[in-house]
Amino acid sequence: MTETTDKTNALPPAVARFVLHWGEMGTVWGVNRSVGQIHALLYLSDKPLTAEEIADTLSLARSNVSTSLKELQGWNLIRRVHVMGDRRDHFEAEADLWEITTRIAEGRKAREIDPTLAVLKSCESEAEGDRFLSATTRGRISAMRGFVEMMDGWAGEIRKVPHGKLHTLIKLGSAIVRFLPASRAASKPDKSDSEAG
Repeated sequence: MTETTDKTNALPPAVARFVLHWGEMGTVWGVNRSVGQIHALLYLSDKPLTAEEIADTLSLARSNVSTSLKELQGWNLIRRVHVMGDRRDHFEAEADLWEITTRIAEGRKAREIDPTLAVLKSCESEAEGDRFLSATTRGRISAMRGFVEMMDGWAGEIRKVPHGKLHTLIKLGSAIVRFLPASRAASKPDKSDSEAG
């Protein structure tokens, strides 16, 4: 059994499992496992923790904790706080799930969507002047640029919706379609359906 497992086992089972899983998910989302574990630990903690407490609890090197804390601050997911009578820096995580989701989405947009959209626009511009490219290829590049741009714009609009209204919107699920105007194609009965009846 490794030292990390021994230390993590000192946490309550549900907390240990949450922290370990969040660390694994961090690697899927493109961040270091330690970053994910530290974020999970701070999110579940009922009090701010020092870097030393984090390092001791998760059996991580102090330098690793310091680097991970800076990355989490860069994502605006944690903040430095001061505790009366203690000169050390303490850290606490944002606890509002809507805020966490919004900040992660904004971070991913800046790191992934914006650069992708810039490349697609550049490719589209180059394709327009390349007489050796087929209309199909040019069309698909433009379609991809248009789709990413549309989804990026939609996500931007969604981020402006107050959390309470957004919560209601999400709970409606597919029922929201009832409030959309019916298209002419949708309002006409399908010929095959009427024949089948």
